[in-house]
Formats: sequence, C-alpha cells, structure tokens
Amino acid sequence: MDKKQIKSIIESLIFASDAPIPINKIREIIDSPDRKTLMGLIAELMEEYQTMDRGFSLREVAGGYQFRTKPECSEWVRQLKKGIPLKLSQAALETLAIIAYKQPVTRSEIEYIRGVDVGGILRSLVDKKLIRILGKKEVPGRPLIYGTSKRFLEVFALKDLSSLPTLQEVEEL
Repeated sequence: MDKKQIKSIIESLIFASDAPIPINKIREIIDSPDRKTLMGLIAELMEEYQTMDRGFSLREVAGGYQFRTKPECSEWVRQLKKGIPLKLSQAALETLAIIAYKQPVTRSEIEYIRGVDVGGILRSLVDKKLIRILGKKEVPGRPLIYGTSKRFLEVFALKDLSSLPTLQEVEEL
C-alpha cells in the first residue's frame, strides 16, 4: 500500500470508530507500516486537518485518535445533538435487537429470550424514541406490544426494516 492509501484507511477507521481509536488498534487492522511510520502519517493527517478550513479536526484523545468538532463550531453541534440518544448499554442493544427482529413483541417475550427483567431498559428505549408502543396484544392481561420507531431507522442509518442484516449475516460476524 502506498502512503496515500494508508492515510485514507486511517481516516476511515477514525471516522467509523465511536470512541478514540488507539494506534495499536489501527496497526492491528492495517497490519502494514511500523509504529513509527504510522505515527508519522497520523501526525500528517492531524496537521492537514488543523490547517484546513473545516469544522472539525483530528485530535489525540484518551489514548487514541478521534475527529472532534472545532470549538468555534461547537454551539451548532450542541443544538444538533439535543435529543439524540446517548450511548446504549450492551443490555439495551440486545433488547433493541430482539425488538427489531421479533416485532411486534411483548415485554414477557423479550424477557423470555434474554432471561432477565427488561422493564427499565424498555422505558429507556421508549424515552430515547428508539422503540414505540404499538398497542396491546389480544391475550389475557393485554400486555403492551413494542416495535421499532422511525428514529431507530435514522439512528442506525437503515432505509427500512428489510435493510437489517439477516440473522445468518449477524452470526457470520
């Protein structure tokens, strides 16, 4: 790989990572240049982003690298971020996946699959507008049934529910 291609890959990895990505992780994935060369390429990228007239820069943060909003643009980003769900716990992601693939689904059906109480998680997902109450199931007790929302599709960049990977594709990961 040439220098330009490696820099493009580094940019893509940093962009795709939701947390600062450490140099060792980048090296592990690229498996090409030595640490010193990689550090030099990252330094070049940092300099390029610093001198470009862009709203973000490449920064070293918490032992890794991450694109960060420049301070002069932070006010607009804060307005955009209002109402966007914060990071989800592993339990919330598991619950959300069950709902996405099994909807319409009741709380007891989710709890049967997960083996634990999900009441708090369901409330949190409803509050974050990732799931919605679709109605009540026509069985004794009339439990609420849940499904994903339009917001779920937006957050996960899905055209529609048919865009979800198949369970076979997920298992192959």
